[in-house]
Amino acid sequence: MSLWSADGRTAPISRPLRDRLTVPVLAYGGILMAVMQTVVVPLLPDLPRLTGASPGTVSWMVTATLLSGAVLTPVLGRAGDMYGKRRVLMAALALMTVGSVLCALSSDIRVLIAARALSGAASAVVPLSISILRDELPPARRGHAVALMSSTVGIGAALGLPLAAVIVQYANWHGHVLGDRRPRAPWGVGAVWWAVRESPVREPGRFDVPGTLGLATGLVCLLLGVSQGGQWGWASARIVGLFAAAVTVLALWWWQQLRAERPLVDLRLVSRPRVGLSHVAALLTGFAFYANSLVTAQLVQAPEATGYGLGLSIVQTGLVLLPSGFIMLLLSPLSARISAARGPRVTLALGAAVIAAGYAVRIADSRDLWMIMVGAAIVGTGTTLAYSALPTLILHAVPAGQTASANGVNVLMRTIGQAVSSAAVAAVLVRHTSPVAGLPVPTLDGYLLAFGIAGAIALAGSAVALCIPGDPGTGGTRRAREPREEVMEGA
Repeated sequence: MSLWSADGRTAPISRPLRDRLTVPVLAYGGILMAVMQTVVVPLLPDLPRLTGASPGTVSWMVTATLLSGAVLTPVLGRAGDMYGKRRVLMAALALMTVGSVLCALSSDIRVLIAARALSGAASAVVPLSISILRDELPPARRGHAVALMSSTVGIGAALGLPLAAVIVQYANWHGHVLGDRRPRAPWGVGAVWWAVRESPVREPGRFDVPGTLGLATGLVCLLLGVSQGGQWGWASARIVGLFAAAVTVLALWWWQQLRAERPLVDLRLVSRPRVGLSHVAALLTGFAFYANSLVTAQLVQAPEATGYGLGLSIVQTGLVLLPSGFIMLLLSPLSARISAARGPRVTLALGAAVIAAGYAVRIADSRDLWMIMVGAAIVGTGTTLAYSALPTLILHAVPAGQTASANGVNVLMRTIGQAVSSAAVAAVLVRHTSPVAGLPVPTLDGYLLAFGIAGAIALAGSAVALCIPGDPGTGGTRRAREPREEVMEGA
Protein backbone atom coordinates (compact mmCIF):
# COMPACT_ATOMS: atom_id res chain seq x y z
CA MET A 1 0.00 0.00 0.00
CA SER A 2 1.12 3.57 -0.60
CA LEU A 3 2.91 5.43 2.18
CA TRP A 4 0.77 8.46 2.96
CA SER A 5 -0.71 9.87 6.12
CA ALA A 6 -4.34 10.49 7.03
CA ASP A 7 -4.10 14.18 6.15
CA GLY A 8 -3.09 13.35 2.58
CA ARG A 9 0.60 14.24 2.91
CA THR A 10 3.30 11.83 1.89
CA ALA A 11 5.05 10.12 4.75
CA PRO A 12 8.65 11.08 5.53
CA ILE A 13 9.80 7.61 4.54
CA SER A 14 10.94 7.58 0.92
CA ARG A 15 8.63 5.62 -1.31
CA PRO A 16 9.96 2.39 -2.84
CA LEU A 17 10.84 2.38 -6.52
CA ARG A 18 7.72 0.36 -7.31
CA ASP A 19 5.49 3.05 -5.84
CA ARG A 20 7.28 5.80 -7.74
CA LEU A 21 6.76 3.93 -11.01
CA THR A 22 3.02 3.33 -10.54
CA VAL A 23 1.94 6.43 -12.47
CA PRO A 24 4.46 6.06 -15.36
CA VAL A 25 3.58 2.38 -15.79
CA LEU A 26 -0.17 3.03 -15.88
CA ALA A 27 0.34 5.96 -18.28
CA TYR A 28 2.44 3.70 -20.51
CA GLY A 29 -0.44 1.23 -20.60
CA GLY A 30 -2.87 3.98 -21.60
CA ILE A 31 -0.62 5.25 -24.38
CA LEU A 32 0.00 1.69 -25.57
CA MET A 33 -3.75 1.08 -25.74
CA ALA A 34 -4.35 4.24 -27.78
CA VAL A 35 -1.46 3.49 -30.14
CA MET A 36 -2.67 -0.07 -30.77
CA GLN A 37 -6.16 1.18 -31.56
CA THR A 38 -4.82 3.85 -33.94
CA VAL A 39 -2.10 2.06 -35.89
CA VAL A 40 -4.48 0.17 -38.17
CA VAL A 41 -6.08 3.35 -39.57
CA PRO A 42 -3.35 4.31 -42.10
CA LEU A 43 -3.32 0.71 -43.34
CA LEU A 44 -7.03 0.57 -44.28
CA PRO A 45 -6.64 1.76 -47.92
CA ASP A 46 -4.11 -1.03 -48.63
CA LEU A 47 -5.75 -3.88 -46.69
CA PRO A 48 -8.12 -4.95 -49.51
CA ARG A 49 -5.09 -5.62 -51.70
CA LEU A 50 -3.10 -7.27 -48.91
CA THR A 51 -5.90 -9.54 -47.66
CA GLY A 52 -8.03 -10.06 -50.78
CA ALA A 53 -11.10 -8.74 -48.95
CA SER A 54 -13.52 -6.02 -49.99
CA PRO A 55 -13.19 -2.48 -48.56
CA GLY A 56 -16.45 -2.98 -46.66
CA THR A 57 -15.13 -6.13 -45.01
CA VAL A 58 -11.80 -4.49 -44.20
CA SER A 59 -13.58 -1.64 -42.41
CA TRP A 60 -14.63 -4.18 -39.79
CA MET A 61 -11.06 -4.11 -38.44
CA VAL A 62 -12.00 -0.71 -36.99
CA THR A 63 -15.65 -1.51 -36.30
CA ALA A 64 -14.82 -4.70 -34.38
CA THR A 65 -12.47 -2.83 -32.05
CA LEU A 66 -15.05 -0.12 -31.51
CA LEU A 67 -17.84 -2.58 -30.70
CA SER A 68 -15.82 -4.81 -28.38
CA GLY A 69 -14.33 -1.81 -26.59
CA ALA A 70 -17.76 -0.25 -26.04
CA VAL A 71 -19.15 -3.50 -24.63
CA LEU A 72 -16.16 -4.57 -22.55
CA THR A 73 -15.22 -1.21 -20.99
CA PRO A 74 -18.17 -1.00 -18.55
CA VAL A 75 -18.13 -4.77 -18.03
CA LEU A 76 -14.43 -4.91 -17.14
CA GLY A 77 -14.83 -1.78 -15.03
CA ARG A 78 -17.49 -3.51 -12.96
CA ALA A 79 -15.34 -6.66 -12.77
CA GLY A 80 -12.44 -4.53 -11.51
CA ASP A 81 -14.57 -3.09 -8.71
CA MET A 82 -15.62 -6.60 -7.72
CA TYR A 83 -12.55 -8.79 -8.24
CA GLY A 84 -9.58 -6.42 -8.21
CA LYS A 85 -8.65 -3.61 -10.58
CA ARG A 86 -5.02 -4.66 -11.05
CA ARG A 87 -6.05 -8.21 -11.90
CA VAL A 88 -8.60 -7.10 -14.51
CA LEU A 89 -6.18 -4.50 -15.92
CA MET A 90 -3.60 -7.21 -16.54
CA ALA A 91 -6.25 -9.37 -18.21
CA ALA A 92 -7.21 -6.50 -20.55
CA LEU A 93 -3.57 -5.97 -21.55
CA ALA A 94 -3.15 -9.72 -22.05
CA LEU A 95 -6.12 -9.82 -24.43
CA MET A 96 -4.57 -6.96 -26.39
CA THR A 97 -1.34 -8.97 -26.60
CA VAL A 98 -3.15 -12.01 -27.98
CA GLY A 99 -4.90 -9.85 -30.55
CA SER A 100 -1.58 -8.29 -31.64
CA VAL A 101 0.07 -11.67 -32.06
CA LEU A 102 -2.82 -13.00 -34.14
CA CYS A 103 -2.62 -9.93 -36.40
CA ALA A 104 1.08 -10.60 -36.95
CA LEU A 105 0.63 -14.27 -37.83
CA SER A 106 -2.28 -14.19 -40.27
CA SER A 107 -3.47 -12.48 -43.45
CA ASP A 108 -6.95 -14.01 -43.21
CA ILE A 109 -9.38 -11.11 -42.80
CA ARG A 110 -11.59 -13.19 -40.50
CA VAL A 111 -8.70 -13.80 -38.12
CA LEU A 112 -7.65 -10.16 -38.33
CA ILE A 113 -11.14 -8.92 -37.45
CA ALA A 114 -11.37 -11.34 -34.52
CA ALA A 115 -7.92 -10.25 -33.35
CA ARG A 116 -8.90 -6.58 -33.46
CA ALA A 117 -12.01 -7.42 -31.44
CA LEU A 118 -9.78 -8.95 -28.76
CA SER A 119 -7.66 -5.80 -28.75
CA GLY A 120 -10.78 -3.78 -27.98
CA ALA A 121 -10.65 -5.08 -24.41
CA ALA A 122 -7.79 -2.65 -23.83
CA SER A 123 -10.32 0.22 -23.87
CA ALA A 124 -10.84 -0.57 -20.18
CA VAL A 125 -7.20 0.24 -19.36
CA VAL A 126 -7.79 3.95 -18.72
CA PRO A 127 -10.84 3.73 -16.41
CA LEU A 128 -9.26 0.87 -14.44
CA SER A 129 -6.00 2.80 -14.09
CA ILE A 130 -7.78 5.96 -12.95
CA SER A 131 -9.58 3.96 -10.29
CA ILE A 132 -6.28 2.46 -9.11
CA LEU A 133 -4.78 5.95 -8.87
CA ARG A 134 -7.66 7.11 -6.70
CA ASP A 135 -7.18 4.16 -4.37
CA GLU A 136 -3.39 4.24 -4.17
CA LEU A 137 -2.24 7.86 -4.38
CA PRO A 138 -2.47 10.63 -1.77
CA PRO A 139 -4.73 13.56 -2.72
CA ALA A 140 -1.71 15.81 -3.31
CA ARG A 141 -0.51 13.61 -6.18
CA ARG A 142 -3.83 12.27 -7.43
CA GLY A 143 -5.01 15.24 -9.50
CA HIS A 144 -1.94 15.42 -11.72
CA ALA A 145 -1.81 11.64 -12.12
CA VAL A 146 -5.48 11.33 -13.10
CA ALA A 147 -5.14 14.23 -15.57
CA LEU A 148 -2.14 12.55 -17.21
CA MET A 149 -3.87 9.18 -17.32
CA SER A 150 -6.96 10.58 -18.99
CA SER A 151 -4.83 12.46 -21.54
CA THR A 152 -3.02 9.29 -22.63
CA VAL A 153 -5.94 8.53 -24.98
CA GLY A 154 -5.18 11.62 -27.05
CA ILE A 155 -1.42 11.34 -26.61
CA GLY A 156 -1.34 7.76 -27.87
CA ALA A 157 -3.63 8.54 -30.81
CA ALA A 158 -1.49 11.50 -31.87
CA LEU A 159 1.73 9.51 -31.57
CA GLY A 160 0.26 6.38 -33.14
CA LEU A 161 -0.70 7.95 -36.47
CA PRO A 162 2.78 9.12 -37.55
CA LEU A 163 4.38 5.96 -36.16
CA ALA A 164 1.93 3.82 -38.09
CA ALA A 165 2.40 5.89 -41.23
CA VAL A 166 6.17 5.43 -41.17
CA ILE A 167 5.87 1.66 -40.65
CA VAL A 168 3.24 1.35 -43.41
CA GLN A 169 5.47 3.17 -45.86
CA TYR A 170 8.81 1.58 -44.99
CA ALA A 171 8.15 -1.78 -43.26
CA ASN A 172 6.14 -4.98 -43.47
CA TRP A 173 2.44 -4.46 -42.69
CA HIS A 174 2.33 -7.39 -40.25
CA GLY A 175 5.09 -5.71 -38.27
CA HIS A 176 3.02 -2.52 -38.35
CA VAL A 177 -0.01 -4.13 -36.74
CA LEU A 178 2.04 -5.91 -34.09
CA GLY A 179 4.76 -3.34 -33.53
CA ASP A 180 7.66 -4.86 -35.52
CA ARG A 181 6.89 -8.37 -34.22
CA ARG A 182 8.03 -7.44 -30.73
CA PRO A 183 4.77 -6.95 -28.86
CA ARG A 184 4.89 -4.12 -26.34
CA ALA A 185 1.77 -5.28 -24.46
CA PRO A 186 3.57 -8.15 -22.60
CA TRP A 187 5.94 -5.54 -21.20
CA GLY A 188 2.85 -3.64 -20.09
CA VAL A 189 1.44 -6.72 -18.32
CA GLY A 190 4.74 -7.40 -16.59
CA ALA A 191 5.24 -3.79 -15.58
CA VAL A 192 1.74 -3.59 -14.10
CA TRP A 193 2.31 -6.83 -12.19
CA TRP A 194 5.58 -5.47 -10.74
CA ALA A 195 4.86 -1.78 -10.14
CA VAL A 196 1.12 -1.61 -9.39
CA ARG A 197 -0.32 -2.82 -6.12
CA GLU A 198 -3.75 -4.41 -5.96
CA SER A 199 -6.29 -1.99 -4.54
CA PRO A 200 -7.93 -3.06 -1.25
CA VAL A 201 -11.16 -1.28 -2.27
CA ARG A 202 -13.75 -3.78 -3.50
CA GLU A 203 -17.50 -3.95 -3.94
CA PRO A 204 -18.21 -7.69 -3.72
CA GLY A 205 -21.36 -9.29 -5.02
CA ARG A 206 -22.73 -11.53 -7.74
CA PHE A 207 -21.84 -10.49 -11.28
CA ASP A 208 -24.86 -9.27 -13.23
CA VAL A 209 -24.88 -11.66 -16.21
CA PRO A 210 -28.33 -10.66 -17.58
CA GLY A 211 -27.34 -6.99 -17.36
CA THR A 212 -24.08 -7.70 -19.17
CA LEU A 213 -25.81 -9.55 -22.01
CA GLY A 214 -28.49 -6.87 -22.31
CA LEU A 215 -25.97 -4.02 -22.44
CA ALA A 216 -23.80 -5.89 -24.94
CA THR A 217 -26.74 -6.59 -27.25
CA GLY A 218 -28.07 -3.04 -27.08
CA LEU A 219 -24.68 -1.41 -27.66
CA VAL A 220 -23.82 -3.70 -30.56
CA CYS A 221 -27.12 -2.85 -32.27
CA LEU A 222 -26.67 0.88 -31.64
CA LEU A 223 -23.03 1.22 -32.65
CA LEU A 224 -23.34 -1.17 -35.56
CA GLY A 225 -26.16 0.99 -36.94
CA VAL A 226 -24.16 4.19 -36.40
CA SER A 227 -20.93 2.86 -37.91
CA GLN A 228 -22.48 1.08 -40.90
CA GLY A 229 -25.29 3.51 -41.73
CA GLY A 230 -23.26 5.27 -44.41
CA GLN A 231 -22.47 2.00 -46.23
CA TRP A 232 -25.79 0.21 -45.82
CA GLY A 233 -28.00 3.28 -46.20
CA TRP A 234 -29.58 5.13 -43.29
CA ALA A 235 -33.08 4.27 -44.46
CA SER A 236 -32.31 0.62 -45.20
CA ALA A 237 -34.22 -2.11 -43.41
CA ARG A 238 -31.06 -3.35 -41.68
CA ILE A 239 -30.17 0.04 -40.17
CA VAL A 240 -33.74 0.84 -39.13
CA GLY A 241 -34.04 -2.63 -37.61
CA LEU A 242 -30.77 -2.21 -35.70
CA PHE A 243 -31.85 1.12 -34.22
CA ALA A 244 -35.27 -0.26 -33.28
CA ALA A 245 -33.63 -3.27 -31.65
CA ALA A 246 -31.20 -1.01 -29.79
CA VAL A 247 -34.01 1.14 -28.36
CA THR A 248 -36.03 -1.92 -27.33
CA VAL A 249 -33.15 -3.86 -25.78
CA LEU A 250 -31.68 -0.87 -23.93
CA ALA A 251 -35.13 0.06 -22.57
CA LEU A 252 -35.53 -3.49 -21.22
CA TRP A 253 -31.97 -3.39 -19.89
CA TRP A 254 -32.71 -0.12 -18.07
CA TRP A 255 -35.79 -1.71 -16.47
CA GLN A 256 -33.77 -4.76 -15.44
CA GLN A 257 -30.93 -2.69 -13.97
CA LEU A 258 -33.29 -0.70 -11.76
CA ARG A 259 -34.56 -3.96 -10.25
CA ALA A 260 -31.29 -5.88 -9.98
CA GLU A 261 -29.82 -6.31 -6.50
CA ARG A 262 -26.25 -5.81 -7.78
CA PRO A 263 -26.62 -4.10 -11.18
CA LEU A 264 -23.86 -3.89 -13.75
CA VAL A 265 -24.42 -0.10 -13.90
CA ASP A 266 -25.93 1.69 -10.92
CA LEU A 267 -28.54 3.75 -12.78
CA ARG A 268 -29.64 5.49 -9.60
CA LEU A 269 -26.10 6.80 -9.33
CA VAL A 270 -26.12 7.77 -13.02
CA SER A 271 -29.36 9.71 -12.50
CA ARG A 272 -27.62 12.07 -10.09
CA PRO A 273 -26.90 15.36 -11.92
CA ARG A 274 -23.19 15.28 -11.06
CA VAL A 275 -22.76 11.87 -12.67
CA GLY A 276 -25.37 11.98 -15.44
CA LEU A 277 -24.36 15.42 -16.75
CA SER A 278 -20.69 14.36 -16.66
CA HIS A 279 -21.58 11.43 -18.94
CA VAL A 280 -23.49 13.73 -21.31
CA ALA A 281 -20.50 16.09 -21.42
CA ALA A 282 -18.23 13.11 -22.17
CA LEU A 283 -20.40 12.12 -25.14
CA LEU A 284 -20.38 15.65 -26.58
CA THR A 285 -16.65 16.12 -25.99
CA GLY A 286 -15.87 12.77 -27.61
CA PHE A 287 -17.80 13.87 -30.69
CA ALA A 288 -15.98 17.21 -30.89
CA PHE A 289 -12.51 15.76 -30.30
CA TYR A 290 -12.75 12.96 -32.86
CA ALA A 291 -13.86 15.20 -35.72
CA ASN A 292 -10.50 17.01 -35.59
CA SER A 293 -8.44 13.93 -36.46
CA LEU A 294 -10.93 12.61 -39.01
CA VAL A 295 -11.31 15.82 -40.99
CA THR A 296 -7.73 17.06 -40.75
CA ALA A 297 -6.27 13.79 -42.03
CA GLN A 298 -8.52 13.83 -45.11
CA LEU A 299 -8.20 17.56 -45.80
CA VAL A 300 -4.39 17.73 -45.91
CA GLN A 301 -4.19 14.61 -48.11
CA ALA A 302 -6.69 15.99 -50.65
CA PRO A 303 -5.15 16.61 -54.11
CA GLU A 304 -3.83 20.09 -54.83
CA ALA A 305 -6.16 20.17 -57.84
CA THR A 306 -9.07 20.74 -55.44
CA GLY A 307 -7.79 24.25 -54.79
CA TYR A 308 -7.51 23.69 -51.05
CA GLY A 309 -5.83 20.32 -50.63
CA LEU A 310 -2.12 20.05 -49.83
CA GLY A 311 -1.52 16.59 -51.31
CA LEU A 312 0.47 15.44 -48.28
CA SER A 313 1.69 11.88 -47.92
CA ILE A 314 0.48 9.60 -45.17
CA VAL A 315 3.69 10.22 -43.18
CA GLN A 316 3.41 13.99 -43.53
CA THR A 317 -0.22 13.80 -42.41
CA GLY A 318 0.79 12.01 -39.23
CA LEU A 319 3.39 14.66 -38.52
CA VAL A 320 0.74 17.40 -38.87
CA LEU A 321 -1.23 15.82 -36.01
CA LEU A 322 1.86 15.02 -33.91
CA PRO A 323 2.05 18.39 -32.05
CA SER A 324 -1.37 17.73 -30.53
CA GLY A 325 0.05 14.70 -28.74
CA PHE A 326 2.89 16.68 -27.19
CA ILE A 327 0.47 19.43 -26.18
CA MET A 328 -1.67 16.89 -24.34
CA LEU A 329 1.38 15.52 -22.56
CA LEU A 330 2.65 18.96 -21.51
CA LEU A 331 -0.67 20.51 -20.51
CA SER A 332 -2.12 17.72 -18.34
CA PRO A 333 -0.53 19.24 -15.17
CA LEU A 334 -2.15 22.60 -16.05
CA SER A 335 -5.53 20.91 -16.18
CA ALA A 336 -4.98 19.47 -12.71
CA ARG A 337 -4.03 22.90 -11.34
CA ILE A 338 -7.14 24.53 -12.79
CA SER A 339 -9.31 21.74 -11.38
CA ALA A 340 -7.71 22.14 -7.95
CA ALA A 341 -8.25 25.90 -7.98
CA ARG A 342 -11.64 26.22 -9.70
CA GLY A 343 -13.12 22.75 -9.77
CA PRO A 344 -13.14 20.15 -12.58
CA ARG A 345 -16.46 21.33 -14.01
CA VAL A 346 -14.88 24.72 -14.77
CA THR A 347 -11.92 22.95 -16.38
CA LEU A 348 -14.30 20.85 -18.46
CA ALA A 349 -16.33 23.89 -19.56
CA LEU A 350 -13.14 25.78 -20.43
CA GLY A 351 -11.74 22.83 -22.37
CA ALA A 352 -14.89 22.42 -24.45
CA ALA A 353 -14.92 26.16 -25.18
CA VAL A 354 -11.27 26.00 -26.30
CA ILE A 355 -12.16 23.11 -28.64
CA ALA A 356 -14.86 25.32 -30.18
CA ALA A 357 -12.31 28.13 -30.57
CA GLY A 358 -9.99 25.73 -32.39
CA TYR A 359 -12.72 24.89 -34.89
CA ALA A 360 -13.37 28.62 -35.37
CA VAL A 361 -9.71 28.94 -36.42
CA ARG A 362 -10.16 26.00 -38.80
CA ILE A 363 -13.20 27.66 -40.38
CA ALA A 364 -11.32 30.95 -40.75
CA ASP A 365 -8.41 29.35 -42.62
CA SER A 366 -8.03 25.72 -43.70
CA ARG A 367 -5.80 26.33 -46.71
CA ASP A 368 -2.44 27.18 -45.12
CA LEU A 369 -0.60 24.34 -43.42
CA TRP A 370 0.55 26.41 -40.45
CA MET A 371 -3.00 27.58 -39.74
CA ILE A 372 -4.26 24.02 -39.99
CA MET A 373 -1.66 22.96 -37.43
CA VAL A 374 -2.50 25.90 -35.15
CA GLY A 375 -6.21 25.06 -35.28
CA ALA A 376 -5.56 21.38 -34.61
CA ALA A 377 -3.25 22.29 -31.72
CA ILE A 378 -5.93 24.50 -30.15
CA VAL A 379 -8.43 21.64 -30.39
CA GLY A 380 -5.82 19.39 -28.78
CA THR A 381 -5.37 21.90 -25.95
CA GLY A 382 -9.10 21.97 -25.26
CA THR A 383 -9.27 18.19 -25.42
CA THR A 384 -6.51 17.94 -22.80
CA LEU A 385 -8.41 20.17 -20.40
CA ALA A 386 -11.74 18.44 -20.97
CA TYR A 387 -10.53 14.84 -20.94
CA SER A 388 -8.43 15.45 -17.83
CA ALA A 389 -11.38 16.94 -15.95
CA LEU A 390 -13.94 14.23 -16.75
CA PRO A 391 -12.52 11.43 -14.55
CA THR A 392 -11.96 13.89 -11.70
CA LEU A 393 -15.65 14.80 -11.83
CA ILE A 394 -16.55 11.11 -11.64
CA LEU A 395 -14.13 10.42 -8.79
CA HIS A 396 -15.67 13.25 -6.76
CA ALA A 397 -19.22 12.06 -7.38
CA VAL A 398 -19.21 8.29 -6.82
CA PRO A 399 -18.28 5.96 -3.93
CA ALA A 400 -14.77 4.49 -4.00
CA GLY A 401 -16.14 1.01 -4.61
CA GLN A 402 -17.70 2.06 -7.94
CA THR A 403 -15.00 4.23 -9.47
CA ALA A 404 -13.84 1.73 -12.11
CA SER A 405 -17.36 0.95 -13.36
CA ALA A 406 -18.41 4.62 -13.28
CA ASN A 407 -15.33 5.70 -15.23
CA GLY A 408 -15.94 2.79 -17.60
CA VAL A 409 -19.39 4.19 -18.38
CA ASN A 410 -17.83 7.64 -18.89
CA VAL A 411 -15.32 6.21 -21.37
CA LEU A 412 -18.19 4.37 -23.06
CA MET A 413 -19.99 7.68 -23.57
CA ARG A 414 -16.85 9.12 -25.17
CA THR A 415 -16.72 6.09 -27.46
CA ILE A 416 -20.33 6.54 -28.51
CA GLY A 417 -19.62 10.22 -29.17
CA GLN A 418 -16.66 9.29 -31.37
CA ALA A 419 -18.74 6.73 -33.29
CA VAL A 420 -21.49 9.28 -33.92
CA SER A 421 -18.85 11.84 -34.93
CA SER A 422 -17.38 9.44 -37.48
CA ALA A 423 -20.80 8.76 -38.98
CA ALA A 424 -21.74 12.46 -39.01
CA VAL A 425 -18.47 13.55 -40.65
CA ALA A 426 -18.80 10.82 -43.29
CA ALA A 427 -22.40 11.82 -44.03
CA VAL A 428 -21.47 15.50 -44.39
CA LEU A 429 -18.50 14.87 -46.67
CA VAL A 430 -20.41 12.41 -48.86
CA ARG A 431 -23.12 15.02 -49.48
CA HIS A 432 -20.58 17.73 -50.37
CA THR A 433 -18.39 16.40 -53.17
CA SER A 434 -17.22 17.55 -56.57
CA PRO A 435 -15.38 15.61 -59.30
CA VAL A 436 -11.60 15.93 -59.43
CA ALA A 437 -9.83 13.92 -62.13
CA GLY A 438 -13.04 11.94 -62.54
CA LEU A 439 -13.32 11.01 -58.87
CA PRO A 440 -15.69 12.48 -56.25
CA VAL A 441 -13.72 14.46 -53.66
CA PRO A 442 -15.15 16.35 -50.67
CA THR A 443 -15.40 20.10 -51.17
CA LEU A 444 -13.93 22.70 -48.84
CA ASP A 445 -17.47 23.72 -47.88
CA GLY A 446 -18.08 20.16 -46.69
CA TYR A 447 -15.01 20.26 -44.45
CA LEU A 448 -15.96 23.67 -43.06
CA LEU A 449 -19.48 22.42 -42.32
CA ALA A 450 -18.00 19.47 -40.42
CA PHE A 451 -15.85 21.90 -38.41
CA GLY A 452 -18.90 24.03 -37.68
CA ILE A 453 -20.92 21.05 -36.43
CA ALA A 454 -18.05 19.88 -34.21
CA GLY A 455 -17.61 23.41 -32.82
CA ALA A 456 -21.32 23.71 -32.03
CA ILE A 457 -21.26 20.33 -30.26
CA ALA A 458 -18.24 21.50 -28.23
CA LEU A 459 -20.12 24.63 -27.14
CA ALA A 460 -23.04 22.43 -26.10
CA GLY A 461 -20.60 20.35 -24.05
CA SER A 462 -19.31 23.50 -22.37
CA ALA A 463 -22.87 24.53 -21.47
CA VAL A 464 -23.62 21.08 -20.04
CA ALA A 465 -20.43 21.25 -17.94
CA LEU A 466 -21.53 24.54 -16.39
CA CYS A 467 -24.83 22.91 -15.41
CA ILE A 468 -23.08 20.24 -13.31
CA PRO A 469 -23.84 21.03 -9.65
CA GLY A 470 -21.02 21.96 -7.32
CA ASP A 471 -20.83 22.50 -3.59
CA PRO A 472 -19.71 25.95 -2.45
CA GLY A 473 -16.32 26.07 -0.81
CA THR A 474 -15.00 22.90 -2.39
CA GLY A 475 -13.76 24.16 -5.73
CA GLY A 476 -17.00 23.31 -7.46
CA THR A 477 -17.27 19.69 -6.33
CA ARG A 478 -17.78 17.97 -3.05
CA ARG A 479 -14.88 16.28 -1.36
CA ALA A 480 -14.69 12.63 -2.31
CA ARG A 481 -14.37 10.26 0.58
CA GLU A 482 -10.98 8.65 0.72
CA PRO A 483 -10.93 4.95 -0.22
CA ARG A 484 -9.17 3.93 2.96
CA GLU A 485 -11.76 5.78 5.05
CA GLU A 486 -14.43 3.51 3.56
CA VAL A 487 -12.26 0.43 4.02
CA MET A 488 -11.72 1.31 7.68
CA GLU A 489 -15.45 1.90 8.21
CA GLY A 490 -16.22 -1.49 6.74
CA ALA A 491 -13.56 -3.25 8.77
